[in-house]
Amino acid sequence: MIAPLAARPVSMSSLSLRQRPAAAPARTPIAKPASDIASKVLANGLEVVVLEDHSVPIVTIELAVRNGSFTEPPELNGLSHLYEHMFFKANRAIANAEQYLQKIGQLGIAYNGETREEVVEYYFTTTSPNIRAAMNFMRDAVRYPMFDESEFERERQVVIGEIDRNESEPGYYLNKEMTGRLFYKYPSRKQPLGDRKTVTGATTAMMRLIQGRYYVPNNSALVITGDVQAEDIYKMAQEFFGDWPRREKEPFAEFPLVEHPPLPKSDGIVIKQPIANVFIEIGWHGPSIGKDDAATYAADTFSFIMAQPDSRFQRDLVDTGLVNGVGIGYYTQRNTGPITIVAQTSPDKAQAALKAIYAEISHFNDKDYYTDEQLESAKGLLEADDLYSREKFDEYAKTLGFWWSSTGIDYFRGYLGNLRRTSRSDISRYVTTYIQGKPHVGLAMISEQAQQQAKITPEDLIGQ
Repeated sequence: MIAPLAARPVSMSSLSLRQRPAAAPARTPIAKPASDIASKVLANGLEVVVLEDHSVPIVTIELAVRNGSFTEPPELNGLSHLYEHMFFKANRAIANAEQYLQKIGQLGIAYNGETREEVVEYYFTTTSPNIRAAMNFMRDAVRYPMFDESEFERERQVVIGEIDRNESEPGYYLNKEMTGRLFYKYPSRKQPLGDRKTVTGATTAMMRLIQGRYYVPNNSALVITGDVQAEDIYKMAQEFFGDWPRREKEPFAEFPLVEHPPLPKSDGIVIKQPIANVFIEIGWHGPSIGKDDAATYAADTFSFIMAQPDSRFQRDLVDTGLVNGVGIGYYTQRNTGPITIVAQTSPDKAQAALKAIYAEISHFNDKDYYTDEQLESAKGLLEADDLYSREKFDEYAKTLGFWWSSTGIDYFRGYLGNLRRTSRSDISRYVTTYIQGKPHVGLAMISEQAQQQAKITPEDLIGQ
């Protein structure tokens, strides 16, 4: 499946902010600090990441692979997603998918997978006595898939069905338009759902191609959370995966990522869909991990300040009644993370709302736009969110897999410390470098009838 909407930047079936993996509901945190995340790299390049929690006898084992739409030129767009659907199917050890799932069910093992732009994740959750069985299942699934033709055809139709469902939602068209224009030269690299034509024409030979390129130990991580001992896991990982042959040439050395070129100019587009309200989305190119890490911390902090009900951003836009809801978000990515503002309003207020949003943007760098107390509060709330999210260690394995693939574990280990050090000058540099006065894409999704009343122009959408 494609990752949940709240955790990914491509909001296909509803409108949502592009953001980092979502935190769990706030409860008393019981999690360990990021410094307690242990990791070891095997000789073949497989990284083993362990976060222990012995409060309950539950364990999650995840395989994270640096695959996803950021590896996909148009002719491969959607095949990472299709490969994900084939992962829990027949392999060397189990002859067919029904038998495979039956054996998993007998052991009380829950399983699933997710495809995002910069990671594909597969996971089993079970009781700690079954960790060896789960690891054995994972080994057979990743190393010895059969890609049975009849199973492949069924899963291809399932993926096409996902595309159908997404295309039936108006929000799909807003987000596809934003992706296509914001990343205009290589849009397929930001579309994990995939292209219908490409998926329809896919073959099992293409699955083998993806396996050979990316499903190798030196492009993968084994993430284990829960009731385990790190040293025991390292030994078990060596036992099950130690003889997995390393790819001779690193995948991203042979198949390097593209460089998304900057927007040459701002662009405004009106999208006609049969909806009652008006949805506005404004997008910029944001920072990339590995190129401007400091700006990613500033982006998260600034977005969180703006999300608070007492922020000037919310008071000036929501409390005045100009919009029903508004938010700004940055989605952490190694390969150009987008920044977006999303707002919902009514046709009669659409033009006024757009003017007000751009007025707010022009004040983002004002010294009194937020207080020192709001800055420190936002950093504290972000840290609390991270701690709360660790309460569900089965879900947190996916968070670790996401960060491992996009940023690396060292970035994640240092995240909270760097967040605490984020200053006003850091936020000012982020706003100046990526938002104010920078080319951007402005979209409005509105019905034909409402547009006759609102009369939104492309110039309105880019703040002119």
